[in-house]
Amino acid sequence: MLITVTRSGGLAGVEKAREIDTRGRRDAERWEELAHRAVAPTPDGFHYRITVDDQVIDLQDPYLSEDQRKLIRALMDEAA
Repeated sequence: MLITVTRSGGLAGVEKAREIDTRGRRDAERWEELAHRAVAPTPDGFHYRITVDDQVIDLQDPYLSEDQRKLIRALMDEAA
């Protein structure tokens, strides 16, 4: 299994990627279990896409910042 994590943003805006190929590793089972748990959908969680002009961000409950929650809540209430 090939597992890749890419991080971007921060003050410098530098993208950093790391990957691991679990084939033949003695600890492959541990890596693969962790990877499967990490990408599993959150039960009953909402998914959001926020678009601001040409910027797009995809989000998922419960991994929202307070500002993201406030914006989502405000827009959902406004449209009701």
